[in-house]
Amino acid sequence: MPVESIVAAIVSGAVTLVGVLIANSKSQAVTDTKLEELTREVREHNNFAQRVPVLEEKMKVADHRISDLEEKLEHRT
Repeated sequence: MPVESIVAAIVSGAVTLVGVLIANSKSQAVTDTKLEELTREVREHNNFAQRVPVLEEKMKVADHRISDLEEKLEHRT
């Protein structure tokens, strides 16, 4: 095997390796960005999910108070 063929194979392999590493780096950056966005959305959702039961309980209390006021108003007339 001539030396030129070996050198060409090594250079070709090195160029291919550099290309793969660059492509992988860019792909990883995109994946990291998407993961950060999904994490932010999940945190927002979790915060909302924690607040819903509190709001539901406040609505029950408000409904009960309105019902009491309506009953008092009915008894006055």
